[in-house]
Parts: sequence; structure tokens; C-alpha cells
Amino acid sequence: MTSYSSDLLATLSTRGYIHQLTDATALDALAAKQVVPGYIGFDPTAPSLHVGSLVQIMLLRRLQQTGHKPIVLMGGGTGKIGDPSFKDEARKLLAEDGIQANVASIKRIFERFLTFGNGPTDAVMLDNAEWLDALEYIPFLRDVGQHFSVNRMLSFDSVKLRLDREQSLSFLEFNYMILQAYDFLELSRRAECRLQMGGSDQWGNIVNGIELARRMDGTEVFGVTTPLITTADGGKMGKTMAGAVWLHEDQLPHFDYWQFWRNTDDRDVGRFLRLFTDLPLGEIARLEALEGAEINAAKIVLANAATAMCRGQAAAEEAAETARRTFEEGATGASLPTLEVSGEIALIDALVGLGFAASKGEARRLIKGGGARIDGEKVGDEGAIVTVTSEVRISAGKKHHGVLRAV
Repeated sequence: MTSYSSDLLATLSTRGYIHQLTDATALDALAAKQVVPGYIGFDPTAPSLHVGSLVQIMLLRRLQQTGHKPIVLMGGGTGKIGDPSFKDEARKLLAEDGIQANVASIKRIFERFLTFGNGPTDAVMLDNAEWLDALEYIPFLRDVGQHFSVNRMLSFDSVKLRLDREQSLSFLEFNYMILQAYDFLELSRRAECRLQMGGSDQWGNIVNGIELARRMDGTEVFGVTTPLITTADGGKMGKTMAGAVWLHEDQLPHFDYWQFWRNTDDRDVGRFLRLFTDLPLGEIARLEALEGAEINAAKIVLANAATAMCRGQAAAEEAAETARRTFEEGATGASLPTLEVSGEIALIDALVGLGFAASKGEARRLIKGGGARIDGEKVGDEGAIVTVTSEVRISAGKKHHGVLRAV
């Protein structure tokens, strides 16, 4: 592992955040001697971000923890286009009021991970609509467009993927990489931003911004990308049977969020503790060395720490207690996913309603495979009807539990 003199790169390196760096030596020297403002962009396509964005949020947290200034850039402008990077198709365009509502909602997430304010290392949130909406197209093409080679833009993997699959890439989307590069230029001018960070799929966009700042202003700026976070079995992190793992509690109950981390594969526990918690590295080394059934204790530590950071300590404690009661005592808990029922409901509909199956077909397969239980009893009848007079516990596999409650 490379040795760095700055707390920033040393921390990012030892905790597993670094995939690619531009001019590591110069960035390391800069971060060792002064506060480095750095940014990551987030397009407000929904009212909440999900676990897939968490490594980037944690990257901004690490930036602040090591004495630097995080800039959260909301894509109020670029969100009207949609990032085509490694997407199979164009993203649905959002109306202005929808974008602004999402921006306001998403800000609440960042306030849990970062300290905002006016100090030198306090986080700030900016919106690229501030400068992108005011652009005059012809002057922009003349002043900025001349620095981009179409040949090179076509060579980026994010573009080649769509073209190689013969999938449509609109001219609107094709402009996204120019606008993102322009964001970096504007932030270097407005906020003395010297660093852009992002996932590995953003490498081309980040390099474009670095080159644009150098060509137009002669400013030296830097880029860092994180590795694609996959689970030990090769799956995409954050994809579950019930759908996306949302960071907002109004889109995913505390218990489900806690349980997502509790269900981490044994092989991922140490890595996820380093990436998604503030636990000291020595303690993480001790926890990831546990074997057999003892690794479950490490998973509970991970679930408690990750949930407390995102949802608050009370939510973590409540979810942990619900899990203990559910799995040790067979009881139901107030934090479990709940579906109100009047009289009776088909088991298939209950599984869908609780979010344990995406469709009735998936629910039937779950029942047929022996994965559905009513109050702990396995049910193999796809036509089973559940009568609800008070509360009934529904389970999908060993890890997903919910409550049917009479109304």
C-alpha cells in the first residue's frame, strides 16, 4: 500500500476508498499543507439517495474528518439532462419543481454525515443550476466547447458502452460530460475547489474537468475515484429482494436498514466496517478476524454503527432490540415493516405488500421454494389466505420479517 504524508490520502488509502488518483504526489503535498476544498456531484433524481451513493457520502465525511472542506454539489442543472455514464438508456427528465423538491429532501441526508456552516472546513451545498441555467449557448460553445475533442469523447467507456450496444445516446446526454467538466471549472473559480471525487464510472468526466481548468485558467486541480463496491458474491451493493436500500426512513424503515447491514456476507464485514463506519482500524481488524458464529457479533456492530450514523443512535438501538426480540423470542416489533389488513389477505398479496416480493409471480416462487412463513410456520400453498384478527408475523426466508396488523 502506498505511503502518504497527508491525513487525507492516508485515511482514504487505509480504509479502501482509492481506485484512481491524478498526480497523487502533488495532491498529497497540497493536502498536507492546506485545507483542500473537494466536491462530489449528486443528481437529484429521487427524494432520497440509496446505499449505492453511501461510499461517496462517506468520502466527503472522510474529507472533513481529515481537516478539509466538503462541497456537496446538487445537480439541479445537470439533473435536467441525466448522466449517461454506463446507463443502458436515457433517464426520465424531471420537471423543475420535482428537482427542487428532491434537492431539499436529499439535503437532510447530508446533514447527518457532515457538519455544515461558514467555517474553513464546514461543508457547503451548492447547486449547479446557479451557473448552468444562466449559460448562453453560443458563447458557451465558443469559449468552452473548443476545448473538447469529439473523437476523445467518443472513446470514453461510458459513451462506447451505449454505442457498442447500438442504444440511443441523445445529443442532450452527450453534452453531460462537458457540463460536468464546466462544474469543476466553476467550483475552482467560485469556491477554490481543488479536488473532484466520484465513483470509478466518473473517471472520464473528472479528467475532462481537470483538463478544462488547466486550459482555461491554468489552475491545477485533482481527481480521486473510488472502486465499484460489490459484495463478495459479485452482486451490486444495495440490491436486495425488496428493492433499493434507501437512506431516508420515510422510504425504508429503520429495521430494514439495520437488517441490510446485519445480513452482510462474512467476507465483506471488515471492508464494510472500514468504508461505512468510524470505528478505529485496530478494532475493525479484531472484528474481522472473528470466525464461525462469532462473526455475527461483528455484523451487529456494523449494523449498529452504520444505522446510527444514517438514522441516529435511537433508531439503531430500536432496530437492534427489534431484531433481538424477533429472532430470539419470536416476537413482533413496532419497527418491522407493517401492512394493515381488514379481515383476511392472500399470502401472495401480503408478501408483495410488505415489499418481500416485487410481483405476485415472485411471491409464488418464494412460497413454492419454501421461503414463506406465517407466524414461524412454513407455508407451501400458493393460495394460502391469512386471517388477521390482531397481528400476524410474515417471514420471507430467514432474514425478512413483517407484520400484518388488523384495522
